[in-house]
Amino acid sequence: MQENQFQNVTTNNLPLPERVAEQISQLIITRNLKSGDKLPNEFELGSLLNVGRGSIREAVKILVARNILVIQRGKGTFIANNPGQVSDPLGFEFYKDQLKLAKDLLEVRMEIEPWVAQLAAERATDEDIANIKRICGEVEADILEKRDHLPNDNRFHIAIADCTHNDVVPKLIPVITYAVGLFGSLNGTKLLAATISGHRNIVDAIAAHDPAMARKTMAEHLEQNRKSIMEAVNTRTDKDESEK
Repeated sequence: MQENQFQNVTTNNLPLPERVAEQISQLIITRNLKSGDKLPNEFELGSLLNVGRGSIREAVKILVARNILVIQRGKGTFIANNPGQVSDPLGFEFYKDQLKLAKDLLEVRMEIEPWVAQLAAERATDEDIANIKRICGEVEADILEKRDHLPNDNRFHIAIADCTHNDVVPKLIPVITYAVGLFGSLNGTKLLAATISGHRNIVDAIAAHDPAMARKTMAEHLEQNRKSIMEAVNTRTDKDESEK
C-alpha cells in the first residue's frame, strides 16, 4: 500500500486538526477498516501523518463527533458502527411542532418505503428473509408482553432496507427510524394489533419474492399510520378552535 499520500496534511487551508481528520478518514478507506476495527495508536498515526500527538487527539475528537470513531477507554480507538451515520442527521428533534413533523415525515415514508419493500422482495436472500422474520417476531413479542417495541420496530425497517442490497438505501434509515420512533411516541398503544398484522403481511410478501405485494402491503401499513396521525392532527385543531 502506498501511504505517502498521508504526508500532505499541510497543503490546504483547513485548520490542522481538520486536515488530520481528513487523512485519518482516508486511511480508514484505504485500509478498508470496518466497524469494530481498531485504529492505529497515536504514535503510529503521528509518524504516518508527520504531525504531533496533540493534533492526532484533536482530529480523533472531530471524528468521534461525526460518529466515525469511538474511544474505548483502556483499549484504544475503533471504527464506529455505521461510521459517519448519525441518528438525527436533519435535526428533527429541534422541530417545535412534532405532530406536523410526524405528518410530513410520513408523506416521505409513503413514497420511499413501498419502493424499498418492493426492492427487498426482488433481492432478499434466504438469510435476509430469516432475519426479517426473526425481528418481526421480536416486535410481536414486545407488543404482546407490553414492552417498548419501538427499538425492534426500527430494526425491522433497517432489516428490510438491508434486503435491497443497495448501499444507498440503508443510509436513508436515520430519517425512517426517527419517523418510527416519533410516530410511536405520539400514538402510544394505538394500532398495535395493526402493527403486528402489517409487519406479518410485509414479511410474507418479501419472503414470497412478490414485489407488487410487498409494495402494496407496505403502503397499506403506512396508510394506517397516516390515518392515525391525521386523527391526532384533527383533534389538536378542534381543541385549538375551542380554546379561541
